[in-house]
Amino acid sequence: MKAKDFDKKFDDDHDDILAHVDLSKARRPDEEQKRVNVDFPVWMIHLLDKEARRLGTTRQAVIKFWIADKLSS
Repeated sequence: MKAKDFDKKFDDDHDDILAHVDLSKARRPDEEQKRVNVDFPVWMIHLLDKEARRLGTTRQAVIKFWIADKLSS
């Protein structure tokens, strides 16, 4: 399917465009994951866990959010 046909289906909203997309190959540019290990003192882990419970999320999510916030400033 050509891009203009795909765009028309999207704009017309008459057809489910997801049927024309292979999501198994979808990638987000500059969003590939790479695992890193960081050692934190126990007191810091306790405070991170407390904040994660307060926010209703995980420790990892808190760390990622805070780092992303500092890097985008």
